[in-house]
Amino acid sequence: MGSTFGKEIIGAKTLEMKKVTELGDLPESCVAMVLMNLDPQDICKMAKLNKAFHGASSADFVWESKLPSNYQQIVTKINLKDDNHVDDDDKFPVFRCKKDIYATLSKFNSIDDCSKKVWLDKSTGGICMAISSKCLSITGIDDRRYWTQIHTDESKFSTVAYLQQIWWFEVNGEVEFPFPEGTYSVFFRLQLGKAYKKFGRRLCNTEQIHGWDMKPVHFQLSTSEGERTVSQCYLEGPGTWLHYHVGDFVVGNSKEPTRVKFSMTQIDCTHTKGGLCVDSVVIYPSSFKGRLKRF
Repeated sequence: MGSTFGKEIIGAKTLEMKKVTELGDLPESCVAMVLMNLDPQDICKMAKLNKAFHGASSADFVWESKLPSNYQQIVTKINLKDDNHVDDDDKFPVFRCKKDIYATLSKFNSIDDCSKKVWLDKSTGGICMAISSKCLSITGIDDRRYWTQIHTDESKFSTVAYLQQIWWFEVNGEVEFPFPEGTYSVFFRLQLGKAYKKFGRRLCNTEQIHGWDMKPVHFQLSTSEGERTVSQCYLEGPGTWLHYHVGDFVVGNSKEPTRVKFSMTQIDCTHTKGGLCVDSVVIYPSSFKGRLKRF
């Protein structure tokens, strides 16, 4: 009997020792070190495990490792305002934690009178930008004989520029932004034909498409760092939004804004061209190339 009682005591102590090593009893600092090596989506999933993981998932050093190195410049550029957390000189928004900054930057933030959108890709932490057609210099854009503005839910900017017919086709643009260090790719988002809906179905009017199979479109890209690329291709795929690769550029110094100039031309005046929708110019980290339908 004494032996049995002794075993019960030993068993109780063993059970008590096992409870000490449970996952929920790990120090938040240790958990945070683990979370720092995970993707943002996985961090949010792990936060649901228990209190320790939930608390560690909000640690500043965890989320700062997911932010661009020059995130303060980016926040200042997009001029974010948090009405409840603004410092005295009203120059730099004050957030409760780095997680708040990450969450805010992950949204589509409008800049320059809503003509551009900047956001942080949640899966890679890379900065992306979209530039509206309204922010581009387009030959003949104010003449309704050539161009019209079409409202659509297929654009981040709700409108696209539609070319009916023109002889001299030229689109130019420029942007200056504190891109983090890395390699970026520039694309024109275009569609041959004019999409519309009928009885809930998406259809595309292709009647005005002409001229794009006779000569290729020329693309040019240059940066304030002296980089320059030239490329060309034929437009194709009526009824589908495609990304046409203009070129790549490298940012080696994120302390200063990088100026990027780009253009798209087809200025052979031996024939007219038309039936083209110009939505935007997008700038993505070059790792995004595999995600796009055409480049």
